[in-house]
Amino acid sequence: MATSEDGRLAAELAAAAGGLLLDLRAAGGSGRTLGDRGDRSANELLIRGLRDRRPGDAVLSEESADTAARLSADRVWIIDPLDGTREYGEPPRADWAVHVALWQRGELVAGAVALPALNVVHGTDEPEPPPPRTEGRLRIAVSRSRPPVLVEKLAVELDAELVPMGSAGVKATAVLRGEVDAYVHAGGQYEWDSAAPVAVARAAGLFCSRIDGSPLRYNQPDPSLPDLVVCRPELAQELLAAIAVYESAEGDR
Repeated sequence: MATSEDGRLAAELAAAAGGLLLDLRAAGGSGRTLGDRGDRSANELLIRGLRDRRPGDAVLSEESADTAARLSADRVWIIDPLDGTREYGEPPRADWAVHVALWQRGELVAGAVALPALNVVHGTDEPEPPPPRTEGRLRIAVSRSRPPVLVEKLAVELDAELVPMGSAGVKATAVLRGEVDAYVHAGGQYEWDSAAPVAVARAAGLFCSRIDGSPLRYNQPDPSLPDLVVCRPELAQELLAAIAVYESAEGDR
């Protein structure tokens, strides 16, 4: 059974990995070399921390070899040691994150998203609801490097403003902070990209699903989980309806 200690551990480890990444960045370097070093070092820290503190749990990490053992485990930590590697390698960009989530018997039960460059950790332990929505056009966070065609079509349909950002964790928690109203992605993500952001967003009362409205399922044999919607709950119906119209039109072609 997950405990509040699991949530605190997720936040503690995410913050520690973030501190390590800041130190590496301050030591110099940039680009892919820095990103690779950061991925490797943060992964080692998280894996070591989980093995020491939760030795009976399985781990699914973007930076470690996957094994079938996790599929029969009751508890699986799903981690992305450095989400937004491209942005991390472009100092002083701040839109990169550390993701730590705990899946237990079918559900995400704890998690944390650290934004080290902003000195912020969003966790499931003491979630805060997003601030009241700002009047004006709908704002949708979108991938800075891979903006999906779907989201560009949505922006036209809903007269929304697209706000490009790096890490998925940064985009999802931007909804929490009231910087945007929604985050929509379609294509090319895995469980480690969204597990911790979704755990944190749900704990704060946000709506999370796949773009067809179906549940996001984790610890699957194939960790590909290519799309998601994270938004203020009052916007979910409008967003999903607009996405369904687009998907239907694409299916008719």
